[in-house]
Amino acid sequence: MHVDLLTIYLLIVGTLLASSGMTLWEHRAHPRRSKELKILAAGYATLAIGCATVTFRHELPGATGSALSNLVIVTGYVLVLQGVACLSGGEYLGRSAAMLVLLALTWAVAGTRWEDSVWYYASAIPIALASGATSIELLKCVGMKSLPSRRIAVLVTGIHALLYAARACILPLLAARYGRDVVSIASSVTMYEGVLYSVVLPMTLLRLVREETHGELLRDSQTDYLTHLGNRRWFFEEGTRMISDQESRRPISLLAFDLDLFKTINDRYGHKTGDEVLKAFSAIARSVVGSDAILARIGGEEFAALLPSQSGVSAREVGETIARRFAEAIPHRIDGVAIRATVSIGLAQLGAEAPTLGDLLAAADAALYNAKALGGNQLVLAQPALRPEGA
Repeated sequence: MHVDLLTIYLLIVGTLLASSGMTLWEHRAHPRRSKELKILAAGYATLAIGCATVTFRHELPGATGSALSNLVIVTGYVLVLQGVACLSGGEYLGRSAAMLVLLALTWAVAGTRWEDSVWYYASAIPIALASGATSIELLKCVGMKSLPSRRIAVLVTGIHALLYAARACILPLLAARYGRDVVSIASSVTMYEGVLYSVVLPMTLLRLVREETHGELLRDSQTDYLTHLGNRRWFFEEGTRMISDQESRRPISLLAFDLDLFKTINDRYGHKTGDEVLKAFSAIARSVVGSDAILARIGGEEFAALLPSQSGVSAREVGETIARRFAEAIPHRIDGVAIRATVSIGLAQLGAEAPTLGDLLAAADAALYNAKALGGNQLVLAQPALRPEGA
């Protein structure tokens, strides 16, 4: 079935306008990305307007129609680039303005005499540059690195950039050798690819923002609001996953922490001071346990750290280092009164007597209570459970 170019242009215009409306509507559901979505919506609308002006570019005198439609289309690409760049904290305003000025000068100088050459070849260069930069900016979005939609968006913009780069650099050579029929074929290919671009890219970028928002909501549900450590739910989910990894034969240790006399600090100095103590302990513990550890706040002043590949000796060193740094860091004066905060620690190791995370935490808690009974500010190792005779 043959589809004329006018129908394809109208299809592109319609899909871009629909994408612009959907993106603009979506910005209310993603306030953190509201600015980016508004810019993207403006970009799609501008691309639609530019494609619409292409249909009557020959109605205006000279190269005015071609220049105008080309400048509007490139402005749309530039807005899409700016919207994507904002996702990673970048901006292309200065460079984009310079590119548009250079394109306008190209049309002013060469457009009247070589309108077709500028339209078919030179005008593709800024589109290739903007699309290539968009693909690069998507790759730079470190916070979105793990999101599946990012790879699709990179692929779509990358292919679009390569297609227009080929149109600018290779098509003139093919046209010189094989004639104008090659240009007509290339224009058809560009239009069909443009339909895919106008559908796939907006939908993919919307999905990318939705995936990011979903990930943030999931992290918020698993994070303690005060210390920004994992919460109890996250600790048990991640800890159970670590322990159930049957391919790993590494030792696993668990440190249970409880801040000494924390209620006294809250009652005497207020909850704001107590919150500062909790945050100070969290920062110290995070800096000591390492990136592989699962560290969480599992209660009011209770914390736990699951340490992979840590034997009892090395885990004890970690716990004692945390206790020492915390005791050294916390003493300070509020309204002329010195505050002293310490921590009691229980240490247990995964093994036959504590085969699950629940058993491991219970053993560490028992050791922690012993540390409290002994006066606090110390680490106590969990004792093996007594076995019946003959076992």
